Amino acid sequence: MKKRHSIHLLLAAAALLLATTACTKDELADGDRLPEGQYPLEIARITLGVEGGEAQPWGTPQTRVSEIADGNSSKFDADDKFAVQIDGKEEVGTYAVQDNNTVKAETPLYWSDTGEHTVTAWYPATGGTLDLSDQSQSLAYLLGGSGTGDYQTPVTLTFAHRLAKVRVTPTGDALGEVQSLQLYTYTQCTYEKGTVVQGSQEGWIEMKRCEYTENGNAITCWEANVVPGYEITKLMANNDNKERDLSAAITPEAGKFYNITLDKDKGYTDDGQGNYTVTSAEGLKNLAELVNNGDTDINITLDNDIDLSDINWTPIGDYYNRYTGTFDGGNYTITGLTVTGSNEYAGLFGRINDAGKVKNVVLKSVQITSDNSSGYVGGVAGWSYGKIENCSVSGSVSGSGSSSDVGGVVGYQMGGSITGCSSSATVKGTQRAGGMAGATNSGATLTACYATGDVTLESSGPDTYYAGGVVGTNGGGILTACYAWGSVTGSGSGSGTVYTGGVTGTNDSGTLQACYHAKGAVNGPNGTTGGVAGRNYNAFVAPVITACYWGGNGQEQGIGEDQVGTGETTKVDGPTTWQTAVDAMNTALQSADSEWQYELKDGNSLPTLKKEQ
Repeated sequence: MKKRHSIHLLLAAAALLLATTACTKDELADGDRLPEGQYPLEIARITLGVEGGEAQPWGTPQTRVSEIADGNSSKFDADDKFAVQIDGKEEVGTYAVQDNNTVKAETPLYWSDTGEHTVTAWYPATGGTLDLSDQSQSLAYLLGGSGTGDYQTPVTLTFAHRLAKVRVTPTGDALGEVQSLQLYTYTQCTYEKGTVVQGSQEGWIEMKRCEYTENGNAITCWEANVVPGYEITKLMANNDNKERDLSAAITPEAGKFYNITLDKDKGYTDDGQGNYTVTSAEGLKNLAELVNNGDTDINITLDNDIDLSDINWTPIGDYYNRYTGTFDGGNYTITGLTVTGSNEYAGLFGRINDAGKVKNVVLKSVQITSDNSSGYVGGVAGWSYGKIENCSVSGSVSGSGSSSDVGGVVGYQMGGSITGCSSSATVKGTQRAGGMAGATNSGATLTACYATGDVTLESSGPDTYYAGGVVGTNGGGILTACYAWGSVTGSGSGSGTVYTGGVTGTNDSGTLQACYHAKGAVNGPNGTTGGVAGRNYNAFVAPVITACYWGGNGQEQGIGEDQVGTGETTKVDGPTTWQTAVDAMNTALQSADSEWQYELKDGNSLPTLKKEQ
């Protein structure tokens, strides 16, 4: 603890008076009475007393009527006036501090007898109402003091603060962002004889910027003196109307000093157990960095809408640091997600591992592009092994590299699942492109997902290429109750083969059940384009298509290149209505023990999904 700083104010006339007065008490006394107006109250010194406690005493560092630049001591200013009383009697004297650290009696008090008496004092010398609201230029003070003495003994007055002091010290990162600070508490108090009578008018106090040196280091802080007893829970910076809650409330006591360290708002809070709550765009960015630096298993929850429009986004998780925690968007909206450049894994997430889970995410107005030669690009994730649930995407997603997997939600779903998700984003790719996913593989499941955005694939090489309304390539995955309404266009300028389908470009040893495409046109090369699938292919095991439909997309066949039979694809045309399709698809879903069903809300609508209760 730093040493206590005392303020010594000597009355210049005191020594002279004592030197010239040689009389004893018995000689002066008429009994115990003294001649009226002959023996003035002498003040030998005044000092600031402090008390210990849980809070740091106000005297360490101490403040008083005026601050000294080192931040660790203080002084009375010239002409500061304080009042005194003897034994609480009605008569009040007023004394003023001089610029040479002496005290001048402006309205002196006099001893009336030879006994020892208690002297009380207070600052300011008058009572009234103290305005605490604007302390940006000078702090407000309220002091009370006391001492004992007699006509032969100069009095030492020990003052104590009747207000409390709050100091806010920003850390290095936060300091550069702070121009002013405000504290919420009482802005006024009534006082009498140096004692607070009542605080009033809750509101914001403008704090005073202070600078001092500690251990050779320059410290910048903000201070205010406050009414004791009011629980302080929040502050504000730069008058931005954004309240910031203190990590722990303080209830100041008179004469005590309270220091608050202000860290830069990280935009998130955490419970110390790996669970993080995001409150701002900066917070989400900071947590992305945390994951990409190795803390892959943290759980992240959004607490409000997030606007990423002004942030050049770095996806959460990469090849070496795959996300393994749970991300819960809370159905809040993330707006303006923008990814540009040559990210191999581009999206809100770069790469999600098999233990990772992302749910309840709403992505609005995304602008995600990658020119990586083998980029994986998706609204929610570039590459996912994990679980994605109840997510939606709008905006645009594109990959221009020579071999890119692009999807409205996921670029590449390797195993894992996507459930109850949707995308209205436009999708553009060069290798595999789909409204929901560029590619699904290794037993991945897509359930109750739909895409309404347009899908475009432009190839230029000698390989095979795939475009689908739901997925570009279904390689051993299971698509259940999925549909697409957007246009699907597959084209190529090279020698390769382009497969285009309303639901999937190719069904390679995969399963399609109760899926459909309607409304948007499906366009691609003859023989490799179908209303449901561009190709049905036995890669390792026989593919399965059950109760799948198409209509109004310009195609006459459900499968463009069927290497293992037609499967159950049916065009909605003539006697086959959408109601017929709904009945058949729901029968298939019931047989598969699905909790999802289709419904037609009116006679002219296309089927939509509902979850059975």
